[in-house]
Amino acid sequence: MNRRELLKMIAIATGLPLIGADVVTAAQNATKPAGESHVFSKEDILFLDEVAETIIPRTSTPGAKDAAVGEFMAVYAADCYTGEQRKLFLSAITEIESRSQADHKKAFLDLTGEQRQALLSALDKKARTEQTPTAPHPFTLVKQLTLLGFFTSKVGATEVLVYDEIPGGFEDRVPYQKGTPAWGTT
Repeated sequence: MNRRELLKMIAIATGLPLIGADVVTAAQNATKPAGESHVFSKEDILFLDEVAETIIPRTSTPGAKDAAVGEFMAVYAADCYTGEQRKLFLSAITEIESRSQADHKKAFLDLTGEQRQALLSALDKKARTEQTPTAPHPFTLVKQLTLLGFFTSKVGATEVLVYDEIPGGFEDRVPYQKGTPAWGTT
């Protein structure tokens, strides 16, 4: 599997094309006003890490926190998203926290793992029904960046996916063995 196939799989899993994947240019980043790219606080990154860890928890394999996915999401959203996309992404933090307060009367970071999972599952269902190809739901952006950040990280590519540091020749027919993870590189 190559990077392009991975991006397609993420888009299919979230129901939308990967937002921001085609809008990054050096000119766009160079014309941002000073300080605009630094829109995430340390608390935001901690929050994003916890959300990502709920989506991809540590089990017998590393989780999202092991891959520093929260920091990845902050950098990607700050540097690769347009102002409108960044605003939408940031609204996901507010929406998750608001939903946590409404459902549990406490902050998302104070919820148990099961409560976090239930909350994010409910948001995911809501996102699937409300989004359109031209208007993604804020949670979809969080989910996309979680998957992208994790599976393109060193931890995700080498410890979760099958990794071959020095790939050999092309093999057109490789027998599949049930339970074998996908390839992280080709």
